[in-house]
Amino acid sequence: MRRTLLTPLACVGVLLGGLAAAGPAAAETPRAEEPAPEQWRGYWVDAFNEGIYTPEQVSTLIEDAEAINANALIVQTARRYDCFCNRALYPRTDAAIDPAPYDPLDEVIRQAHAADLEVHAWVNVNTLWNSATPPTSPDHVYHQHGPSAEGADRWLNRQFDGTELVGANAYIDPGHPDAVDYIESAIRSIVAEYDVDGINLDYVRYPDGSAETTHSDWGYNEVSLARFQAATGRDDVPAPEDAAWSDWRRDQVTNLVRRIYLGVWEENPRARLSMDAITYGNGPSAVGGFEETRTYREVLQDWAGWLDEGIMDTVVAMNYKRNWQPDQEAMFAEWSEFLADVQGDRQAVNGPALYLNTVADSLEQARLALAPTAAGNTVAGWSGYAYASPSMDVPDTPAAEERAALAEALTTGPGAPFAGDATVPEMDWKTAPDEGHLTGELALRDGTPLDGAEVTLVPLGGGERRAAVADGSGWFGFAHVPPGRYLVRVDPPEGTVGVPVLPARVGAGGIADVEFPPFLSLPTRPGS
Repeated sequence: MRRTLLTPLACVGVLLGGLAAAGPAAAETPRAEEPAPEQWRGYWVDAFNEGIYTPEQVSTLIEDAEAINANALIVQTARRYDCFCNRALYPRTDAAIDPAPYDPLDEVIRQAHAADLEVHAWVNVNTLWNSATPPTSPDHVYHQHGPSAEGADRWLNRQFDGTELVGANAYIDPGHPDAVDYIESAIRSIVAEYDVDGINLDYVRYPDGSAETTHSDWGYNEVSLARFQAATGRDDVPAPEDAAWSDWRRDQVTNLVRRIYLGVWEENPRARLSMDAITYGNGPSAVGGFEETRTYREVLQDWAGWLDEGIMDTVVAMNYKRNWQPDQEAMFAEWSEFLADVQGDRQAVNGPALYLNTVADSLEQARLALAPTAAGNTVAGWSGYAYASPSMDVPDTPAAEERAALAEALTTGPGAPFAGDATVPEMDWKTAPDEGHLTGELALRDGTPLDGAEVTLVPLGGGERRAAVADGSGWFGFAHVPPGRYLVRVDPPEGTVGVPVLPARVGAGGIADVEFPPFLSLPTRPGS
């Protein structure tokens, strides 16, 4: 947001001028200014390019954000399981940032908050590493659970044909329970240690690069495959297009998101969880619905379902389309309409690709992104990708000049979408919650998780029952349930026995934790 600073002499001039002009009308009650609209505005700030490497770069970033009347920044913090911060489970990055004790995230928060800008820590969830040179920190997951690890210690995602590395790119399999535990703990460490306004999840999905756009070739980590076989009673290796296998893998991503959502809530109930949503190809209206999109089928990311369940506060769609190509212009409009209409009582932010467009095309996309749909809905705001590449003209023009041109286009002239200030939309389900949550863990006496145990939440006095399945760590969770008393009923896997039902009480805004005693594994009968 822009601020005009007056010198002391100028301030005196303004004061005297106001007094000289004062007359009978000066006694009239001034009209109250209209409150600023609620509309997310900001940049994605990636850490593969400079922008937060030094305090001076951060100062320039804040000035550039204010120039477009921004109110939020999505700042890449955990890039490839390395952190642009000093106090997190992720080890400090090897990037060429100022030496410690400089902490990029601390510095961004300090300067941004002073300028009334929110900071959302951008975390890449399932991308482990992308360089032929390994990370230097021995604590990096790459060394402990990457290409040199064996058996259950190997967290790498794998394709159907056995491929794990695509060039130097290595990925984490979200079906591996230990990986899920680490991811949740690492994200919680950022929320616990830093005054962030939220966490932004990127790559919370399966990788690209499948042979077909109708299914995913990924997910064949040995531990993940064994879990699927145990859950279904099958002993085959499912084909990539196997429907049950696709559903199971998609559920692993959703379970991970649910874990993160409730984990962040426990650390800071006011922190926003957002994510970067895939919008490949045509929008749902052109392909027969969201479940027919490449988002749902190819990378197994059900972000529309996460909005519906309430385990995602804000979807920031990577609506990366070239406005100057008619087919992509149509795709942008299709996804824009879907975003506005699907958000329900949560929020969706339209995120155009600045680097694929001229400044004029980005202005046109911003106007379309914020326009009402046929149903009368509008998205919660706009986020430009990216700060480092503000237009497709950057190779020939300094990025600073392109940012200045973009700022002028967005904030000045007739119909400028960001002509005045705006505030980040409130989350009343967090600021004034009328629902609560419930979590628990299930395990055998020896600590083995009850992976796949079915859990039913039964409201006492009547109401809707809800079902969940314990994940690979035995964890289960129910988000956004009405306050009240419940019975939590467990149907453990065959061959185990224990206390099947416990009472629970859910309060508004809180997380009820249900502690089941360890279950017992029944001895196997001879000959069975």
